[in-house]
Amino acid sequence: MIVEVVGGLLSGSLALLADAGHMVSDAAALAFSWIAIHYGKRPATLQLTYGYKRLEVLAAFVNGCALFVIAGWILIEAIRRFAAPVPVVGKTMLIVAFAGLLANIAAFLVLHGGNRENLNMRGAWLHVMGDMLGSAAAIVAAGVILLTGWTPIDPLLSIFVAVIILKSAWGIVKSSAHILLEGSPEFLNPTEIKADLEASVAQVQEVHHIHAWSITGERHMITLHAVPAPGISAREAMIAVQQRLATRFGVEHATIQIEEGACAGAHGGDTRCGDASSSGEPSRR
Repeated sequence: MIVEVVGGLLSGSLALLADAGHMVSDAAALAFSWIAIHYGKRPATLQLTYGYKRLEVLAAFVNGCALFVIAGWILIEAIRRFAAPVPVVGKTMLIVAFAGLLANIAAFLVLHGGNRENLNMRGAWLHVMGDMLGSAAAIVAAGVILLTGWTPIDPLLSIFVAVIILKSAWGIVKSSAHILLEGSPEFLNPTEIKADLEASVAQVQEVHHIHAWSITGERHMITLHAVPAPGISAREAMIAVQQRLATRFGVEHATIQIEEGACAGAHGGDTRCGDASSSGEPSRR
């Protein structure tokens, strides 16, 4: 990062300065990601009953937002360079960009084997990949400038890198915001869960009040109400539903409320169940 800042100022290259600016955020983003993973290993407490795992999602969200800011700065600076071209020293730019590429490749290889389902790890990986693309773009721009002297290639390729960064940032922000808003995971559609349980679990005749959400990108939760089939005990129905959720949907933590007769969430004598959230320990009515 320091070498690219110095090299960018000496050569006048926006591509190098843009990549250095991205690396500034990377240093902060990777530190934030590491802290989130470190604290995420702490056990749950009475105040934080799900533990600190959600910190990883928050880190991914912040990292994604940081990528938007960086890409925006690159685009604004590139437009300024088109309006007022700046001389670029191609040889200095090429040497510094090549050194940056080697460093970014090393970081990329370290993170490449990480869990891509983990939004925090994915955000860190995308930061480094963006850096690697920035260094590669700077090398191409330096080569064009040395061969042809056409300096507009520098801001032009910077815009290309910014667009790639924006695309990656949108995916991270969208996924992490969905988790923070307690949205249902894509593969845990409540309608599909209801249809599957009622068709596949003989111990229940009806399920409703289904809510699905995620603590992290890998840890998913479900709560629902279930009505046992005739002659089936509450315990049998609960175990059967939990087993089906684990084997079919991969959800190991599910809160099942067992009912007999009217729905526990019904009001005013209405036996139908709406969308109100309800969870708790298994009980019988």
